[in-house]
Amino acid sequence: MFIRLLSALILTSSLGWFGPTPTLKPAPAPPNVVFILADDFGYELIGANGGLSYKTPNLDKMAREGVRFDNCFSMPLCTPSRLQLMTGKHNFRNYERFGYLNTSQKTFANLFKDAGYTTAIAGKWQLAGGPDTVRHFGFDQFCLWQIDKSDFWDRYKDPILAENQLGQKRMGAYGPDEEVKFLTNFIEQNQQRKFFVYYPMTLTHDPFQPTPDIPEFKSFKINGTNDTTYFKNMVQYADRLVGQMINKLDSLKLLENTVIIFAGDNGTSVNITSQTRQGPVKGNKGYTTSAGNHVPLLVYWKGHTPSGVTRSELVDFTDVLPTMLDVAGLKKPDNFMVDGQSFWPAAMGKAGKKRDWVYSDYNPKRNDFPARKYAQTQKYKLYSDGQFFDYQNDPLENKPLSLVSLSENTRKVYDQLSKVMAHYQQQSDQIKK
Repeated sequence: MFIRLLSALILTSSLGWFGPTPTLKPAPAPPNVVFILADDFGYELIGANGGLSYKTPNLDKMAREGVRFDNCFSMPLCTPSRLQLMTGKHNFRNYERFGYLNTSQKTFANLFKDAGYTTAIAGKWQLAGGPDTVRHFGFDQFCLWQIDKSDFWDRYKDPILAENQLGQKRMGAYGPDEEVKFLTNFIEQNQQRKFFVYYPMTLTHDPFQPTPDIPEFKSFKINGTNDTTYFKNMVQYADRLVGQMINKLDSLKLLENTVIIFAGDNGTSVNITSQTRQGPVKGNKGYTTSAGNHVPLLVYWKGHTPSGVTRSELVDFTDVLPTMLDVAGLKKPDNFMVDGQSFWPAAMGKAGKKRDWVYSDYNPKRNDFPARKYAQTQKYKLYSDGQFFDYQNDPLENKPLSLVSLSENTRKVYDQLSKVMAHYQQQSDQIKK
């Protein structure tokens, strides 16, 4: 009897009270990262954001099964945005001219590569230099438009693409298809390794031209066709390519170990007006209203990020690099300064440090767009010239608020943003000395 009781106690101890002790899953290894950046792609284009003009089923599904950020702000133009997200720094620290990044800078790809990731980029480069420069910034492999030649018309049909070398004309090809094919092949070849993929799409920047899924693609004139009629097809083709990337990861059973982030680089072209549930939105790329810098941001990591969650936290593009470090479990190098802060806790459904404001030192250093410095909350925006807007209720910023008539709470916001502006002006002035 005693022996049977002792045996039962030993069995119960080894199995737990209600059966075998559950095996704890080990902490996941640092995941792969795929960052997709659409060109001239404002917040209003995605169905999940209230867009009505375009069918975006893959992005909508990504939002439905992942996390959607409602208040992400880029710079209003492509090169300034790219410098911010790649380096984690405000433009006054490293933006010297349009289409250029000084090789003294380090990018998120450098940090991933230093941590043992294999890296690739495909799509739009626009940062000057040749193949050696791309590799210098941390990319092992690349398939890029505008690396050594920058003709406006050569990004879509019959593109000039540089694949790990100088560019070559690809007759009969469609640039975005070639870029995605390159990246999906890279993923398949490196599926047993940690990888970082950066896909700065050429879509949906003009020239507005037919895509391969419509009959006009076969016969249109490449040099000269720039018709906004085709913008709808371009948005929907960009969505299709996002789906192809996700489907490839799924087919290789990599979705549970790959973080996918999608964003737009700045607002939609001024030539495009889109319908939304809130009314029509005319794109304002290059300018500092919300239609110029409010962009979509989606994060999906199967089995890890919460599903169908919308976060209201402010995010700006200096936050991308520190978020990447968090995703990979990396520490910021001691000698590497960043202006941004990670939004990874929010993407994982956790509480974290929230931004009270976003700051922008926008100087495109081109003649077609004005330079403006500003700081904003989710509702208010203060410019360096003193203009103060309730941009939530005045999105076109037509009616500056009277500073003598501000309520007590609004005055506090104004004072807070004034301090932000003064702080960064002081830092900018020190760099110029």
